[in-house]
Amino acid sequence: MEIEIATIGGYEEVGRQMTAVRAGEDVVIFDMGLNLSKVLIHDNVETERMHSLDLIDMGAIPDDRVMSEIEGDVKAIVPTHGHLDHIGAISKLAHRYDAPIMATPFTIELVKQQIQGEEKFGVENDLVKMDAGASTRIGDDGVELEFVNVTHSIIDAINPVLHTPEGAIVYGLDKRMDHDPVLGDPIDMDRFREIGEEGVLCYIEDCTNAQKKGRTPSESVARRHLKDVMYSMADYDGGIVATTFSSHIARVKSLVEFADDIGRQPVLLGRSMEKYSGTAERLDFVEFPEDLGMYGHRKSVDRTFKRIMSEGKENFLPIVTGHQGEPRAMLTRMGRGDTPYELEEGDKVIFSARVIPEPTNEGQRYQSETLLKMQGARIYDEVHVSGHLNREGHYEMLNALEADHLIPAHQNMEGFAPYVELAESEGYELGEDLHVTRNGNVITLVE
Repeated sequence: MEIEIATIGGYEEVGRQMTAVRAGEDVVIFDMGLNLSKVLIHDNVETERMHSLDLIDMGAIPDDRVMSEIEGDVKAIVPTHGHLDHIGAISKLAHRYDAPIMATPFTIELVKQQIQGEEKFGVENDLVKMDAGASTRIGDDGVELEFVNVTHSIIDAINPVLHTPEGAIVYGLDKRMDHDPVLGDPIDMDRFREIGEEGVLCYIEDCTNAQKKGRTPSESVARRHLKDVMYSMADYDGGIVATTFSSHIARVKSLVEFADDIGRQPVLLGRSMEKYSGTAERLDFVEFPEDLGMYGHRKSVDRTFKRIMSEGKENFLPIVTGHQGEPRAMLTRMGRGDTPYELEEGDKVIFSARVIPEPTNEGQRYQSETLLKMQGARIYDEVHVSGHLNREGHYEMLNALEADHLIPAHQNMEGFAPYVELAESEGYELGEDLHVTRNGNVITLVE
């Protein structure tokens, strides 16, 4: 069976992930993501109103025109999880393919919301829910799609595996090896080892943290770190504000619980904070207190800030958007003094997140922190663990899968270098069975 892999997006940057695998006449697309940094550098860009070609020219979504070179029919579009760099282009591109969108329940719900917010294109692809651990047939030539449970900084994440007569194609974006997660099941390493024994033709791997020694800590480690930080503030009688990734439901859960422990009422503020936490609660992935407030609309947020100022900042923990310094996010507005919440000397701001290592984010985060410090805020930085594998996790995956071919992804050329060095130490050879590629290329594995 002929096997080709089109590396469409995410092979020159962190963002706008998209990969297509052709097995015979059947094609499966993994991810259709957005590169948010390419949007943020423009003022007042509303992607939902823009044409896909304009977003492609901006470098914001994958240029999928290479798909015209792929001989076969697209049978499925499979986003691995609900982060925007994996689902943010579905509303712009999916309508071009007569294929269902297949994902886990939480991811499908987020995709549905993306589609509902789209104003330029009508996306009518079927939305098919499939749980981690499940499999389904693709086409009529013995190809099967399997979802393997992984742990990441968002719930309900999977690594899809395409089983072909030539061996498995494992699409390894994004994960960490968490054997003690705060929410959900541990990573299914037993299944990865079984797949390795069955035979892996190609492993496509997110190599974001390949330069970092050791292993990525569990989310339970971040929870203990956060608990230590927040308990140390139990006697502080001023304002405490926390920010984290809106999609990081396990972290939001910990923030809510520890706020209550130190006698403060948590409240979630910001559109994406309300969206992700509200969706997770509605789908029974998490249980929050019945009286937990979630407010996304600006007027509702400002009313809540006024109530906090009236009843006393010492009684509340606002959990807000803005950990990357996004210009219109809650924390950035607070730093500019654009909300009724008044920061004062000594107030605490907890960044339960790290800066995404990209110039736009780094610049915006620096500006946001500077504004906060000018108002007297004390910054607690990187109360966090990564959602991506460090070096030892990569070694473990390579040993588990023993893939015939490797394709590094989710980075630029500089970011690929540590993974190439790591893979070469395991016996892979660049240009032979280790393929460093670019957006828009097609790699033929079996002719």
